Amino acid sequence: MNKDRETIIVVRKRGHAHAHHGGAWKVAFADFMTAMFALFLVLWLVNQSSDVKAAIAGYFQDPLGRAEHRGTSPIEGEGAPPTPPRALLKPGLLDARTMQLQSLAERIRREVAERPEFGDLAKFLEIEVTPEGLRIQLLEDSTGVFFMTGSAVPRPRVVEFLGLLGRQLASLPNDIVVDGHTDALPYSASATYTNWELSADRANAARRILHAGGLPEGQVAQVRGHADRDLRLPDQPTNPANRRVTITMLVTTPLDSLAPSMPDTVRAALGATAEPRP
Repeated sequence: MNKDRETIIVVRKRGHAHAHHGGAWKVAFADFMTAMFALFLVLWLVNQSSDVKAAIAGYFQDPLGRAEHRGTSPIEGEGAPPTPPRALLKPGLLDARTMQLQSLAERIRREVAERPEFGDLAKFLEIEVTPEGLRIQLLEDSTGVFFMTGSAVPRPRVVEFLGLLGRQLASLPNDIVVDGHTDALPYSASATYTNWELSADRANAARRILHAGGLPEGQVAQVRGHADRDLRLPDQPTNPANRRVTITMLVTTPLDSLAPSMPDTVRAALGATAEPRP
């Protein structure tokens, strides 16, 4: 039987393979690993000393060390005129030094409070950490708590206290500045000995007692007399509270911000004390 047959063409589409998930899981896994690394880094940091923390903080403040570059252009010979390089104190290190000074202040307060021979001396002391450093003020009254009235002769209690203070300050290498102040009352009718001499002599007397207590000679950077030019109570210039001796342990040394290339003669002049050395 010979019949025409209709040709039927069947087109079969090949089925697609099941789609895979792509790389999204890799991104999520990488985020997880980064978070775990950050966690372990934080746990490690909290157990480190303050010096290590300061060094790490300083690195992140200036990772490339460009704070000491002399010019503003990376190309040699271009940019602003070169400026002298400075020994910059990184914020982390500054915080660590401030914490050391705060700890020292607490030790001094505690020892004064525990020593019965000092009696009520604590109320004439002002111990605080300022941006400049640890400042210890010996505040006078009308009777003369630390020095004989109108004299640079120290009373026995101040000798004991400054001896203690010298031992405590010697525990850190920071420079010390000693300042003497008076009120605005004229010292006497004499033209050869004034409040200038009195303030400087009291500051120098305090320096000698600090050294006798154990403070190294080279740690005192300056001894200064201000007379009545830096009053504690400017609106009460004759108030006895303006008479005081201030001992400051600097948070940085005076030469930290000076150029390392500065001539030795200039550095010596800027770092010299008010008292001539033998």
